[in-house]
Amino acid sequence: MSDIEIRDDRAAGRLEALQGDEVTGRIEYFVLESPARALVPVHTIVEPAHEGKGIAGSLARELYGIAAREGIVVAPLCPYVVKWAERHPDEAPAADPALQEAAKDWLRAHPERF
Repeated sequence: MSDIEIRDDRAAGRLEALQGDEVTGRIEYFVLESPARALVPVHTIVEPAHEGKGIAGSLARELYGIAAREGIVVAPLCPYVVKWAERHPDEAPAADPALQEAAKDWLRAHPERF
């Protein structure tokens, strides 16, 4: 994984794993502003030729790292990130259930976004 770079494209709502100029995987997310600020991952995608190399886990770890550095939480809606967080509770603190519901409400209100 040392040749993988992870880049946060906040404006596009993508955390991307790059190998050279090629995007090998990504987490698509949005930033929830209310009732509290949170990063909300919706989809994790790894290109088929790069599956099984730990890219998705590296992306999830970095997303939680970004949230920690910004002093906010992650409210995962992406099934992969939910499972990753369950396996890594020391790195992925659980979001408040009310925040999870607010994230679901936002996603339902903005179906064109994903």
